[in-house]
Amino acid sequence: MELKQVIIAHKAADAQSKSWAQTCARQLEARNCKVLMGPSGIKDNPYPVFLSSVTEKIDLAIILGGDGTILTAARQLAPENIPILAVNVGGHLGFLTEPFELFQDIENVWARLLGDRYAVQQRMMLEACLFEGDKTNPIPSSEQFYCLNEMCVKPASIDRMPTAVLEMELDGEVVDQYQGDGLLVATPTGSTCYTASANGPIVHPGMDAIAVTPICPLSLASRPIIIPPRSVVDIWSLGDFELNTKLWTDGALATSIWPGQWVRVHMAECVAKFIILQKNYSFYQTLREKLQWAGTRIHYDNNHRG
Repeated sequence: MELKQVIIAHKAADAQSKSWAQTCARQLEARNCKVLMGPSGIKDNPYPVFLSSVTEKIDLAIILGGDGTILTAARQLAPENIPILAVNVGGHLGFLTEPFELFQDIENVWARLLGDRYAVQQRMMLEACLFEGDKTNPIPSSEQFYCLNEMCVKPASIDRMPTAVLEMELDGEVVDQYQGDGLLVATPTGSTCYTASANGPIVHPGMDAIAVTPICPLSLASRPIIIPPRSVVDIWSLGDFELNTKLWTDGALATSIWPGQWVRVHMAECVAKFIILQKNYSFYQTLREKLQWAGTRIHYDNNHRG
């Protein structure tokens, strides 16, 4: 990998993350690398400025923070085909990040990147857009939205908790109508986040698949479903005349859904590319550690392994 132009984004209002970002910037600039650095947070989105100000290819994005910081970066950078080195600095769970301990030997990190001694893990993304008009001739009525974890259609109101009534079509066929708090359309990466909290399935990120999970449905017959990656999911909001129903991407508000509009979700053409420095990376170990599965707390010897 060349390191001629690099993005460094750090978690906003986190002193440790900012300090490490400054350290990275100094060391890269000493190697004649052009660095674009800035904070990323609820009120800070540095990526439009980064992407509009460059004249050459961006070789790498170093993202220092937690999962929320990484999700924001993936939505912005995956369509630009920019690989991401995500490091858990100032974060909490760190499900998508490299451990901070690996990053502390920073000279070794640069040597491994320049020497191509790393792996690249590709993660499936989803794309969503609002449509209106006749279903045989739909008219796009919003920009494209991307997510690494999940698209969520659910209502939001300041003074009450409205119930959603949502109809879902898969590839043009009505599958079900859901009453409850909303509907999640998730990638395998997102299956360990909000979808897992809603009792959805956990899907290995090496697969391409889409998980659709109702949130707190009023019917016990409403079940999660795994569908092929090339499926097209259309979601209609029924009976909402107060503009409560909204589309959320990775937990961030994307747009409101007006009466007569529907959301179309499908697999994105782009993928998120994550740099893996861990030599013995294991998705199952990540599940045991991050989700605190019972076997990590109560351990029994297995004498049958030999």
